[in-house]
Amino acid sequence: MNWVEVGRFLIIAGTVILFIGVVFLLSDKLPLGRLPGDLQFGSGRFKIYIPIATSIIISIILTLILNFFTKR
Repeated sequence: MNWVEVGRFLIIAGTVILFIGVVFLLSDKLPLGRLPGDLQFGSGRFKIYIPIATSIIISIILTLILNFFTKR
């Protein structure tokens, strides 16, 4: 491993950490987990939550980010 690869890794790791931090800061304003395609069942103390729409959105975003960094 040479220094160029180490530098590239540190830039990518820093970008990922920055992105995660921004998501945490904006998490109250983002409707993730409360989208129309997310299903909730149950009553009282027993609830089942299936975040279908949220999972699709996160998958699309992560796919775009990973494709951006892995294209050469």
